[in-house]
Amino acid sequence: MERNDAEPAKRGRGRPPSAEVRRRVLETAAAVLLENGISEVTFDKVARRAGVSRMTLYKWFRSPASLALAAFEDTYADSLRPESSGDLWADLRAHLREFAANLSEPRTAPMVAGLLGSAQHDPKLAEEISATYTRPRREGAVALLRAGRERGQLPAAVDAEALVDQLWGACYARLLLPEGKLDEAFADALVDNLRALADPG
Repeated sequence: MERNDAEPAKRGRGRPPSAEVRRRVLETAAAVLLENGISEVTFDKVARRAGVSRMTLYKWFRSPASLALAAFEDTYADSLRPESSGDLWADLRAHLREFAANLSEPRTAPMVAGLLGSAQHDPKLAEEISATYTRPRREGAVALLRAGRERGQLPAAVDAEALVDQLWGACYARLLLPEGKLDEAFADALVDNLRALADPG
């Protein structure tokens, strides 16, 4: 019988492909992270709920905290990569609003806080967070500010790296030390204050 090439080949019985298993593991870990926090993301619990062996998790992830980070990145993390439109102030306002909204979202806020807290006593996790979460976003923000500086929208002496710490760091401070709201109004105030200093006239 002639085979119809347009018809997808059927997968035989046996083990599911590793991509399918990894997807199930990440979704399970994300659910545990959301329900119980990072301290409850253990290899035992995730393996049991996902229906996989612990050895699979040991093979893929350095630690339960690394698994929690991968699950967060895969399922909940924003995809903010600031790009320049030519209007620094509009770009900053849009991106800081979105960043603040993502950090303060009820599902993601405790996850980010938990991951950052765990990183304080886990240097390898800190580097993983930097490599996969904070550094790519930081590089995009620095590029955005440098582009504005080159257009004359910021003084030539402005240190773009330090300015990222002041703006985006202020949002992290509101997340971890909630003495004020982390919302759109706060993001706007950060931009308005910077603009007033950069262009006092």
